[in-house]
Amino acid sequence: MLTAQHIIPTVRAALAEDAPWGDITSESLIPQSARATARLVAREAGVLSGSEVFSAAMTITDGSIAVTFFLADGDEFDRGTVLAEVTGPARAVLQAERVALNFVQRMSGIATITAKYVAEVAGTGAHVVDTRKTTPGLRQFERHAVRSGGGRNHRFSLSDAVMAKDNHLAVLTAGGRDLTEALLEVRGRLSHTTHFEVEVDRIEQIEPVLAAGIDTIMLDNFSISELHEGVALVDGRAIVEASGSVTLDTIGEIARTGVDIISVGALTHSVRSLDLGLDIELGIVPGTDPVDAP
Repeated sequence: MLTAQHIIPTVRAALAEDAPWGDITSESLIPQSARATARLVAREAGVLSGSEVFSAAMTITDGSIAVTFFLADGDEFDRGTVLAEVTGPARAVLQAERVALNFVQRMSGIATITAKYVAEVAGTGAHVVDTRKTTPGLRQFERHAVRSGGGRNHRFSLSDAVMAKDNHLAVLTAGGRDLTEALLEVRGRLSHTTHFEVEVDRIEQIEPVLAAGIDTIMLDNFSISELHEGVALVDGRAIVEASGSVTLDTIGEIARTGVDIISVGALTHSVRSLDLGLDIELGIVPGTDPVDAP
């Protein structure tokens, strides 16, 4: 869940990066008394995410800025929709503009592409989930955006679950050690609350892994026919996750093989930010100088 505890430090850092000693452009050109009314407008259709982050960028810059969103995260919108209105000191609004837009554009881009993937699996029972292929420092934001688009989140971090991938298994079975026995030994050391997932890349690995009583089996880069075979072999004994090279063109067919989960790295690692713009109108208080900054 995205909370102020996640939002505020990250937004503060972004604002400090963008204006470490203030916004000398706005201070030079814009009177201190100037007020601004700005509208966040969609240049293309999409799904909103990041409203709280956008608002935080504005209000952290200046607590007198007021932000009103007309849609909630997860809402769809058309091109030309006014998503929010911002009012406050013009200098502060202009200073916060780019950081606020960067966050809401990226998060809405993730939500929008996620919604397209989710639509492709409708009616199959499969769930679309993200991966750890997120921007360092922005995982909470990007995973919130996935949820805005109707997707679900995989394990949040390396601390959340045991997930044995090919490199782990190679080390675990070095020297010819039996895979089932090795996994059973690991299972015996885990708390009963710890989820255990194992990745396999060959059909013949499925039975030895299932024999260890794992919770989720990931079928990595399996063909469609292999996914059908794998789901039949598992036969409800574990959650089945499909992963690897999933695209909008292939996810529907993957979902129809009967897998429970489809993990998609592309939701976050190669997403395009949505085109949103901030249209600003300035108002000058009568009797003030055009620019009263030094």
